[in-house]
Amino acid sequence: MQEMMQFASNHPVLSLAWVILLVLVIGTTAKSLFSKVKTISRGEATHLINKEDAIVVDVRSRDDYRKGHISGALNVLAADIKKGSFGELEKHKAQPIIVVCATGASASESAAQLNAAGFAQVSVLKDGVSGWSGENLPLVRGK
Repeated sequence: MQEMMQFASNHPVLSLAWVILLVLVIGTTAKSLFSKVKTISRGEATHLINKEDAIVVDVRSRDDYRKGHISGALNVLAADIKKGSFGELEKHKAQPIIVVCATGASASESAAQLNAAGFAQVSVLKDGVSGWSGENLPLVRGK
């Protein structure tokens, strides 16, 4: 214990950085454990799509959507979701919703907003469309 205290007094910047990282890791872990929006694998997404009629919501730009999207996905921009404009998605509130973006990083915010708007079961696809295509799962082009 005395060695740790001596290290901390000799290296205050490193010690502070370590404490900040520890707090961030604990906070992120706690947030994901208590979040109503879960991150799901491609296998779980495929099961939800095929067996439970899940709706895939692609929040990427229209151009990116046209370059390749999951079959049957609805293109609803993240900005529209943020404004509360769900369009065609509104009639699917009771169905499972899978929110996808390019890499899985930006879909969480849109998913949380959908959940707050009363959508029953909202998930985020881990690694997004890039992970989906990386596993050679089918993408639809155009539209």
